[in-house]
Amino acid sequence: MLLAVIIGCEIGFWVLLAAGLVARYPLRRPGLGAALLLCVPLVDLVLLVAAAVDLRRGATADATHGLAAIYLGFSVAFGHSLIRWADQRFAYRFAGGPPPVKPPRHGWARTRYEWREWGKALLGWAVACALLAAAIAVVGADRTRELSDWIRNLTVGLLIWLIAFPVWETIFPRRPKS
Repeated sequence: MLLAVIIGCEIGFWVLLAAGLVARYPLRRPGLGAALLLCVPLVDLVLLVAAAVDLRRGATADATHGLAAIYLGFSVAFGHSLIRWADQRFAYRFAGGPPPVKPPRHGWARTRYEWREWGKALLGWAVACALLAAAIAVVGADRTRELSDWIRNLTVGLLIWLIAFPVWETIFPRRPKS
């Protein structure tokens, strides 16, 4: 059941995002577009409530509960930049806006970019782990063992990201091609 809600929320995110951008640019209804884009976080609220209700009704936490927490954490951390990314492309394509901003390709600008993206990942990790820890505390460790595994796996993933991108880029910054 919760997996269906997660899938529905992901679909809802993209539908609201597309509807907001279509209203804003091709339909030239910026107020409606802004209202639709402001509804995007409601999708996260639906998922949060669904996961909490499922656990409060006595469900044993499983992979879907961990996935819900990760979805919420990374939606909080990356949602705004994802909407901005899509908005730039829609504005360019449908409203004669400037070309979309591309990430820097080399040098210290690229290094700063990698640290900023990792900072977002750190925020997503913190939100997801806080939700997982709250579920463990509220429901009890006997029904939430799998959520502890999610915290460990997220932490390992975040550390790999740290080493593979911002630290690597800091030590060995990309150089412009000659």
